[in-house]
Amino acid sequence: MPEITTRDTVILGSGCSGLTAAIYAGRSNLKPLVLEGHEPGGQLSITTLVENFPGWPEGIQGPELIENMKKQATRFGAELRMAHLSSIDLTKHPFELNTGKEIIHTRTLIIASGASARWLNLPSEQALIGYGVSSCATCDGFFASGKEIAVIGGGDSAMEEALFLTRFASKVTIINRTERFRSSPIMLERAMAHPNIKFVSNTTVEEVLGVEEKDVKGLRLKNRASGEEYVLPVSFMFLGIGHIPNAHAFKGLVDLDEDGYILTQQDVHCTLDGKIIPGVYACGDIQDRRYRQAITAAGSGCMAALEVEKYLEEHGR
Repeated sequence: MPEITTRDTVILGSGCSGLTAAIYAGRSNLKPLVLEGHEPGGQLSITTLVENFPGWPEGIQGPELIENMKKQATRFGAELRMAHLSSIDLTKHPFELNTGKEIIHTRTLIIASGASARWLNLPSEQALIGYGVSSCATCDGFFASGKEIAVIGGGDSAMEEALFLTRFASKVTIINRTERFRSSPIMLERAMAHPNIKFVSNTTVEEVLGVEEKDVKGLRLKNRASGEEYVLPVSFMFLGIGHIPNAHAFKGLVDLDEDGYILTQQDVHCTLDGKIIPGVYACGDIQDRRYRQAITAAGSGCMAALEVEKYLEEHGR
């Protein structure tokens, strides 16, 4: 039989939001358990230089920032553990989490499992993430100043990224794999009206050039109609094909929107059928489809931990 333990709070996820929640919960002497999941450290763990996180005037490497947050959380009594959940039961209280090896009962739960960027899954793309390949224009657009870049995608995300990147790049090429763009008419019109944005449709990215140099040198493209291949010289490639919230395990347990993001009320309170589930909270990218920044994730992690402390105090813990 699996071992059974009981906790005051469990945090699912070890990105910026989860670790901030762990720091605050730890300082409240709640001894939080952080289950790191399949993507320890979240998206910052595959980010190179982070220049927009307050307190680091020269910037800091993403993995280093996450490692510092882990040290800070464990200093205050948080326990970090690699584990994957096989089942979750929010109908019981304490809530029941099953890892297969252990059944964890917890009086409160913070869901901070984040969202994963959609990638093209090319080996060359994966090798250059953080070296000219990015899924976050607002994070990395500054580094593209004065350069020619490409944005991949045909929806609103791609148009928003491209329009934002015109603040920095000398030229932006939007590459869409079909003839038809999925973006809303108004976003497409705005992008088409911009003099520094060019469109390439019915085209796929076959390879990102520059793996040996660890620096994007161009894209090898293929026209799907003619089969012709050619090289587009660019210095950056931004993915604008959206994110996938890591919330599939919570379907039917909490309210999700049409794209799978967790819906919350009063900032971080999870709901089911529109009613707040006492003691269950969500923070970070799993419930933030708009900003998706390290600092906003950290802020919501702080809020979730403070709500946990308040809930436990009201219930005699």
